[in-house]
Parts: sequence; structure tokens; C-alpha cells
Amino acid sequence: MTAQNQRVLSAAETGFVEAFAATHGKQSDGLSEARRAAMARFEAAGLPHRRIEEYHYTDLKAKLRSAIALSARAEVAAPGALGEVETQGRLVFVNGRFDAALSNVEALAGKISVSAWAEKAEAPAHDTAAFPRADALVDLNTAFVQGGATITVAGGEKLEKAVEIVHVAKGEGASFSRIDLVVEAGADVLVLESYQGDSGAYLRNTLTTLEVGDNAKLTWVKLQEEAESATHLASASANLGKGAELSQFLFDAGSGLSRSQFAVAFNGEGSNAALRGVSLLKGDSHADITLSVDHKVPECDSREYFKAIVDDKARSVFQGQILVKPDAQKTDGQMMVQSLLLSESAEVNVKPELEIFADDVQCAHGSTTGEIDEDLLFYLRARGIPEKEARKILILAFLGEVIDELDDARIGPLLTSRISNWLHV
Repeated sequence: MTAQNQRVLSAAETGFVEAFAATHGKQSDGLSEARRAAMARFEAAGLPHRRIEEYHYTDLKAKLRSAIALSARAEVAAPGALGEVETQGRLVFVNGRFDAALSNVEALAGKISVSAWAEKAEAPAHDTAAFPRADALVDLNTAFVQGGATITVAGGEKLEKAVEIVHVAKGEGASFSRIDLVVEAGADVLVLESYQGDSGAYLRNTLTTLEVGDNAKLTWVKLQEEAESATHLASASANLGKGAELSQFLFDAGSGLSRSQFAVAFNGEGSNAALRGVSLLKGDSHADITLSVDHKVPECDSREYFKAIVDDKARSVFQGQILVKPDAQKTDGQMMVQSLLLSESAEVNVKPELEIFADDVQCAHGSTTGEIDEDLLFYLRARGIPEKEARKILILAFLGEVIDELDDARIGPLLTSRISNWLHV
């Protein structure tokens, strides 16, 4: 007689399964079939754990131990304006749901079309293959998505002001939202996406798809400033057309547990992607940035440049993969990760990967981890600068390099201001 092994669900996994049965198990809307298929995959695989290679350093099954109820609708005050960046048009999501009263999509009329939804009956039948590999976080988002928007920048439009997307969490619970951004051929747009919340122990799961058309340019800046007790789980994918340009920056300075995974695919020749960011970690926070860049076609460039400041007992994880397929000749792929430890208890895990199946390429990766240079610190203190202030100056200089790489006068002051606030300068 043979016994069939049956996987035992954890409390968190059981909570998600039960919540789905109560909210969507018998529903019939534009996402019903996709929801049920996604939940079936999640129930079979469960939360990712350390035996899954992509989650080796971020064991969500161990970290998410208790059941989390779905977030409820909530009313919040209008988010404050970003003084350092001039914007036009704003989309606001509260607990995963689009809030029309707080948004201002009318300002985008004629240049950008926005199709936003918040009710189950309005949910479009999204493509479930939004991420290049099977992933439990993407399945959870598809199963529970509460609100979203499709944003389309018309071909040839070049917007000088930023389009703002604001995600606000109120109270506890799990919220799920999705953004599909399409930048048509020849267009140029800056999208500024921010995440914020109150002191509740909430969970946020987001999914973003980016389609950058031929000869189009997208600058996508994400500010992750969740509450310290929050969990932030974000998945994103980008497809680049011929001659397309993607410039991405992640400012990661919130939540006790975060994972930001981003997959980029080059589908057209002569395109380039620059992925940059900074992580600012303290306390016992854990931040995971996982990137994969898929070079499918010739003559494309990719750059990954990330820096981390890690203090107290915090842990920084960076996983970056550059895949060069046989047809992707004359690829140029570069990756650099630099981390600064401010405490003996801080931890950094870096896992760079190069998989190259073409012979005419230039690819390299590098990683450095160290402490503040004592000679430089002594130099500043010898000139009358207090030690605490001198350390902040050196940290700002360390992080300033990656901001300078962005080379966008619209964004630099905002990022510098955010870093200064985190350092309490």
C-alpha cells in the first residue's frame, strides 16, 4: 500500500485559501476564470520558501506565519503633493482599490488614456502570463486583485511633467492591485509611483506590466515608503520594442519585509534598459530586490546599478540575472551592486548571475560590501565636523553616485530629499 504525501498548509496559506472561497469562490466577473486558476496554482505550491532558488534568501513561508484578512474599503485624506517634481494627472489607490474622488485623470486627457476599475464587475480579463515564470506572488495578485488601471500613452506624445500613481494603505489587511502601462511608439513619459501607509501591520501585493513601444522612452520611479510594520510584495515585468529606452529607479526605504522582483525582456533590436536603485534599511527590516534581464535580440544594452545602506540587524538581498540568448549578439550587459554596512549585525546577500549563449558580447558583474572609510571620516572630523554629521555626509556621497547615473534633473532633487529625510539630515 502506498501513501500519498499531502502538503500541509500553513496558517497564512490556509487564510488565503479560505478568504478566496469566501470572496471569489462563486463569483462571476471578468476575472473569475483567471482568479480560480491562479488560486489553484497557489494552493498546490504554497508560499515560496528557501528551497526555491529565487526565494533562497527570502523565505516567505517562514516569515508570513499567521493568516491575514483582506483589506476593507477605507477613506483617507488626499495624499500630499510632491513639491520637488512637477506632475500632471494623478491616480490614487486606497487599500488596492482605485479612488476616483482622490484622483485627477482628467488632466491627462488627449495625451494619455486611463481605464481604471475598482469593482469586481468591472475587472478586465487580464493576461495571466504577465510574469515570465510561475510565481506565487503573481498568482495571489491575480486571485485577489481588488483594483487596477490600464494607462496608455499615445504614440509620439512627449510629456515633460510626471504622471503620478499613489498607493495608500489604511488599517490592517492584505490589498492587491495591478497597473498595466503602455507607452506607444515614439512616446516619452515619466511615471512616479509611490507607496505609503499608516502604522498598521498590513500586506500589499502589486503587479505592474510595462510595454514600451518602438523608439519610446519610459522613466519609471518607484518610492517604497511603507509603514515599518508592513509587508510589501511587488512584481513587475517590462517588454521593450525596437529602439526603446527604459530608465527605472527604485527607492526602497519602508516596510519591515519587502520583495521587489522585476523581469525585463528585450524584444526589439537597439533598445536599452537602465535599472537603478537604493535600499535604506535599519532595525530588523528585510529587503529583497530580484532582477532578471532577458536579452533575446541583438545590439541591446542593460545596466543594473544598486546601492544599499544596512544598519542595525537589517538584511539586504540582491539577486540579479542577465540572460543572453544565442541570437542576442553584440549585447552589452553590466551589473554592479555596492553595499555599506553601518553595524556589525547588519547582513548583505548578493547573488549575481550571467548566463551567456552568444559569443560576441560584453557582459560583467561586480559587487562590493564594506564599512565607512575611516580615513575619510577622520579627514572630515579633523575639519571640525561632528562624527555623526560626517557619517551622513559620506553616506549621501555614496548614494549620490547612483542618483547621478539617473541623469534626470526632474528626479534628482526628490531622491536626494528622501535620502536626507531618512538620515535625518
